[in-house]
Amino acid sequence: MCYQVEKICSMTIVRTFFLYILFVAILISGMGCATLPNVADKIDEAPSAKATQPIVSSKGLLSLRQSKAIMDRLKRSVDPTDILERHLAVVESVTESPLMKGNKVVLLADGKGAYAAMFKAMESAKDHIHLESYIIEDDETGRKFADLLLQKQEEGVQVNIIYDSFGSMNTPAAFFQRLSDGGIQIVEFNAINPLKAGGKWGLTHRDHRKILIVDGKVAIMGGINISKVYSSSPLRRRQDKKAAIHWRDTDIQIEGPAVAEFQKLFLDTWRKQKGAALSERNYFPDLKESGKALVRVVGSTPGETNRIPFMMYVSAISFAEHSIHMTNSYFIPDEQIVKVLADAATRGVDVKILLPGTTDSQLAFYAQRHYYSGLLKSGVKLYEHSTSLLHAKTAVIDEVWSTVGSTNMDSMSMLTNDEVNAVILNKEFAVEMEQMFVRDLADSRQIQRDEWNKRPVFEKARSWFVHLFSRWL
Repeated sequence: MCYQVEKICSMTIVRTFFLYILFVAILISGMGCATLPNVADKIDEAPSAKATQPIVSSKGLLSLRQSKAIMDRLKRSVDPTDILERHLAVVESVTESPLMKGNKVVLLADGKGAYAAMFKAMESAKDHIHLESYIIEDDETGRKFADLLLQKQEEGVQVNIIYDSFGSMNTPAAFFQRLSDGGIQIVEFNAINPLKAGGKWGLTHRDHRKILIVDGKVAIMGGINISKVYSSSPLRRRQDKKAAIHWRDTDIQIEGPAVAEFQKLFLDTWRKQKGAALSERNYFPDLKESGKALVRVVGSTPGETNRIPFMMYVSAISFAEHSIHMTNSYFIPDEQIVKVLADAATRGVDVKILLPGTTDSQLAFYAQRHYYSGLLKSGVKLYEHSTSLLHAKTAVIDEVWSTVGSTNMDSMSMLTNDEVNAVILNKEFAVEMEQMFVRDLADSRQIQRDEWNKRPVFEKARSWFVHLFSRWL
């Protein structure tokens, strides 16, 4: 990964584009003509919002009367919003993952907190540990994970790991061989080496999920990879240019019935990737209700009809009535996302979007800025984070609907990656999400429309040109 964050000259940009042209040629063959679904059609086809959406408990499907009682209590805790009726009806019509009650959800608002929670969960494991991550690096953090996982395997806990071949391409084979030699079962997702692919080969289908499951009872997920970049501290002032860049990201820890849905995703990926036969373990223990949050696990795989995170975002934004506070690390949205955000701001919704001001991808950064003018004109408020490299993918809408996950607002996440988000319906958790958002805004710079329109012509042209390649950034 590139950690260069200073302004690069125009000649460097040109050279970078030549490299991208070669990469894009390969991507085109893999992405083909895939398109995102028209969410407006899905909204029209969805069942009536007046129909009660079924909720699942630890004991199974609740009656419609019980489900309605739960939703009525939630509605009474917030101002009226269509996101608790019409949006839920849309999502329910396109996913098999149920809305589940009785979950405890803990917000892990930085890498240090997330890693501490991960290690605590892994240390307590008695039966199995499942780790799925886009990036697992051979650095101080990666080796700490490896050491503990090997220790747990030696204690009799079965450890199974899925890592993405492209995301972890800089990790030496010896790192994973050590784990394998210790008895840990490993799957390399969609090997980038054609000789190891064993079938259909392509670069575009990546496993971008980040999930840790312990004993089938605890799941930790979000946007945090296994890498030391999440372990440093934010810099209030960028005076020391040699200091490590802090990566600002978000995870959550879930206990309760929803954990089984993460387990299903992990095991389904293992099966599709033809992983070795798993030893018999208690992968689906009885899960007691641990909290009050309603949770839906939103997973996706490549295809035009099952891009559920995309449909989730578009419909949630479409039905927002009061506020949309979104944080996203790679913001290169398609026209549907741009339209619903602009429409929301136009109808008076408080739309604030927090974006990176420091990045590991200059091209994605330039493409991101192409969308500012139109969004600012519609009344959307835009902010760029200044003390960290922003890598989170979260949103909180109408102070009751929240999501945390791995899905970026770009074509790769929306079209070709395996992604996962958790949707949380809970007033108390939404308040925590709002507080986190406010803290991040304090470390950010608001983009003012008048100043933005006066930026140099070269900057305007650069962003316009880069956005032409946005499908492959």
